[in-house]
Amino acid sequence: MMRGSCRIYQGEYSSHEHDFAQVLFGLNGCLELDLAGRAARVDGTTGLVVPAGMPHSYGTRCDTQVWVVDAYHGSGLDRMKAFQLPSRWQASIGTAQLLDCIAAAPRALQRRALNPETLQNQVRKSLHEEWSIARMAAWYALSVPQFHRRWKALTGESPQRWLRLIRLEHAAQMLQRGLTLEVVAARTGYGSASALCQALQREQGKGARLLRQAPR
Repeated sequence: MMRGSCRIYQGEYSSHEHDFAQVLFGLNGCLELDLAGRAARVDGTTGLVVPAGMPHSYGTRCDTQVWVVDAYHGSGLDRMKAFQLPSRWQASIGTAQLLDCIAAAPRALQRRALNPETLQNQVRKSLHEEWSIARMAAWYALSVPQFHRRWKALTGESPQRWLRLIRLEHAAQMLQRGLTLEVVAARTGYGSASALCQALQREQGKGARLLRQAPR
């Protein structure tokens, strides 16, 4: 018997164990685990096998989404294994097929945690500031190449495009509230109203006038 479901984790969970194995597939956020004294992590690029009977606790600073399979039987589930998620995997392909992927999946190296939510929260608070890739990488104490590679793997976007989309999302919201282009540009890190207009037109296909007319 096997069951798969999407679960959202918040805060800390005390140590417990199950009489069945669990397989965790990271979706969004970062879940830190302790499995009988061994540290592990599940995020948007990694998964984890938690064997039956193994005590484990976990915690997260931000809401974290994980696809969890409760497996009462299945080969290769008797040992803890952190593994790289198959590319373009989908929970909808079926629980049995997901478990079949685990044996062939490469082991995931334990690396410094990189939770996109923490940087996103900080960026949203200070969109008017300059957010270079070097500054974003330093937030996680990573080199620029390391950060760029891992960020794209986790979010599906390059850091530059990810930042641009956040800026434009907030710009569109402020324009709909009636703020002027000049004010919105200054608050979202654009050097001028014309630069913001060009970015909105390029990314969203809409100018400031259309955005102001859009329903709130």
